[in-house]
Amino acid sequence: MARVFIDTNILVYADDASAGEKRARAQAVIREHIQAGTAVISTQVLQEFYVIATKKLALSPEAARRRVEVYAQLDPVAAIDIHRLGGISFWDALIVRCAAIAGCERLISEDLGHGKVVSGVRIENPFKTAS
Repeated sequence: MARVFIDTNILVYADDASAGEKRARAQAVIREHIQAGTAVISTQVLQEFYVIATKKLALSPEAARRRVEVYAQLDPVAAIDIHRLGGISFWDALIVRCAAIAGCERLISEDLGHGKVVSGVRIENPFKTAS
C-alpha cells in the first residue's frame, strides 16, 4: 500500500465530539493508515493540530501534547525546499510539498480540492460521497 499524507483537519475531526459522522470517518482513516504503516505527517500538521486542539476542541495542553507525541510517531517529514505551488495558498503548498517529498501518492484532506493532483500527489476528501 502506498504512503498517504494526513492533513490537520482529519486529525482534528478525529477528536471533535461535535463532528458526527466526520469524526468516525476520520478515526477510521487514521486507524487504517497507522495499522498499514502508510501514514505520513509533517511537523506543520502536528503544530496546527496542537493549536486547534487546545483552542477549538478545548483539550488541555497536556492532552494535546500527548496526541501530538502519538501522531509524531507516524513518519513526520519536514519541507526543506519549499516554494509556492500554483493555485493554492503557501500553507497548503507546504502540506503538498511535504507529501511529495515523503513519496506519498495521496493526501487525505477535506480541503485542497478532491481529485486534484498537485506535484504528483492526488488530493482525496474522505468525507466526499461518491457521485
